Amino acid sequence: MDAKFKTALREVCSGDSAAALVTITDVKGSTPRKPGAKMLVFPDGRVIGTIGGGCGEAEVRREALNVLSSLTPVKYIVNMTNDMAEEEGMVCGGIMQVLIDILTPGTNAEKKLLAAYLDSLEAGEEPVLATITNCSGETGRLGRKYFVTANGRQQGDLGHDKLNEAVSQRIEQVRLEGKTRTITVPSENGQPECTLLFEPAPAPIELLILGGGHIALPLASMANILGYQVTVVDDRPDFANSARFPGASQVICKDFVGALQELQISNRTFVVIVTRGHRHDKLCLQEVASRPASYVGMIGSRRRVKALLSELREEGIPQESLERIHSPIGLDIEAETPEEIAVGILAEIINVYRGGRAKSLKISQS
Repeated sequence: MDAKFKTALREVCSGDSAAALVTITDVKGSTPRKPGAKMLVFPDGRVIGTIGGGCGEAEVRREALNVLSSLTPVKYIVNMTNDMAEEEGMVCGGIMQVLIDILTPGTNAEKKLLAAYLDSLEAGEEPVLATITNCSGETGRLGRKYFVTANGRQQGDLGHDKLNEAVSQRIEQVRLEGKTRTITVPSENGQPECTLLFEPAPAPIELLILGGGHIALPLASMANILGYQVTVVDDRPDFANSARFPGASQVICKDFVGALQELQISNRTFVVIVTRGHRHDKLCLQEVASRPASYVGMIGSRRRVKALLSELREEGIPQESLERIHSPIGLDIEAETPEEIAVGILAEIINVYRGGRAKSLKISQS
């Protein structure tokens, strides 16, 4: 959920209006979005969020408007392998199952639960949300929700104490895996068999830009559009200030080594080194090469990159740490301008994050 979607969902939950909350619960084959993707459909036809666009999304929107008339949640299947998909020129060929849940007019328990879930997300409590997508013989439970935070706080009711308990146990497993997926809970002690969609709290990408020069400007701006949390570091006041990077979460004016020693770097962090010179690049790499970042990329010509990596190897930086470095940085799109280079860098970050197969400029060290 991006910021715009969260704002819209919060407005629905705090107001008197109705909306359809559409969530992808399962996919087969090639589909534009994966389980957990959401959109809101309003009675006037407005849509916020996306489940992939195209005629598939348009079909779901039409169904959501029908469902809003009955105020009853439904499961709906979009088959993008049929003749209509071919005629529309769709590039996907899969089957997508969605839950069309209804946030009914006025104040109600589901709106309060979703508002509490949003509060928990914003507070960094890492809630895992579980939603019933199928319950044997009990259509009335479709769409019921329940979440558990990292500190064990539980909220919601799935309609049976045993089911709440079983789901709580599985939530901890999902939290460790960090992936959205469906799990079927078998029947037990009068509780029917139920299938639920488990959604761990989305972990935003933390983009750490080392260097506030020409490339950093479009890079930070485009990263904001993608919803990344951006931190910019530079040791020059003219290049490290909030006026220059208005959308950044943090702008740090400090020497690179000092800043990096204070910053937390985790597997959510993607590091981009675009400083003004070889000496600063080297200092940054020495600090981050062995840290647990998901990505470390550095700008530079192939000749300069090879020389720098050789220096670091001779100074004792482990080979496995050096092999993680994406340098020259970016995908091979023949970029020239700062803006084009920024596109290539972000494309490579997305490629790494999503497990893509696009061609990188990275030097092979094998």
